[in-house]
Amino acid sequence: MPDLGFTHVALGVSDINKSISFYERYAGMQVVHRRSDVTHPTEVAWLSDLTRPFVIVLLQLDKAQCQPAPSFHLGVACKSREEVDRLCHEAQSEGFSILGPHDYGSPVGYWAFIRDPDGHNLELAYGQEVNFTISQAKQQE
Repeated sequence: MPDLGFTHVALGVSDINKSISFYERYAGMQVVHRRSDVTHPTEVAWLSDLTRPFVIVLLQLDKAQCQPAPSFHLGVACKSREEVDRLCHEAQSEGFSILGPHDYGSPVGYWAFIRDPDGHNLELAYGQEVNFTISQAKQQE
């Protein structure tokens, strides 16, 4: 059966190995595919948390091509508020910029942004109700 629906997000990164390490540590992801693209000389890595058919595609590019917008982000659900706090503390001790944590209540929950090595925001959240919100939308179809 072919893939259907939302399958990936691609990010330009300046050091693919640093970015892989960041997303392994803070988003619980692992490399599921890696290659050198000979057509467009670049390194490519697909990362997944193995919970659904979705990957983050990292494309190694020149630093000038990796300019994220301030509010753009990828979101990862954490098991607890304490996990959000722990990861933020670790990231801050490693020199990554942190925004939060903040508690916005339902359906947004408890969240914080960590900036990856190229300035992309990774949102760590607990208590977001994405699954519940999608289930509600499906019931209204």
